[in-house]
Amino acid sequence: MEKADGGCPVEAAVKLIGGKWKIVILYQLVTSGPKRFNELRRIFPEVTQRMLTLQLRELEDDGLINRKVYHEVPPKVEYSVSELGQSLHQVLLHIQDWGLYYMEQKAAKN
Repeated sequence: MEKADGGCPVEAAVKLIGGKWKIVILYQLVTSGPKRFNELRRIFPEVTQRMLTLQLRELEDDGLINRKVYHEVPPKVEYSVSELGQSLHQVLLHIQDWGLYYMEQKAAKN
């Protein structure tokens, strides 16, 4: 399905949430609420600090998450899902359900 301007809506969505970490970061923020950077590092120990920073910046630039800086010592930065990002809630839950289905199917074959 293509829009009148010739762009593909699936391509637009994948451009925003594609990548190895963006969708799982969004899922965490949507389902568990705001998180500090180090909390996200603990949740995703496989991701490097540089990659997490990059993914968070891109999500923020695209308007899917909010970054709030608290002016205290030491500085505190908290990430939360934006209104636009919250609109992905049901999509993320469907992806979770499909992931569970896939894991069950895979386990049944082994």
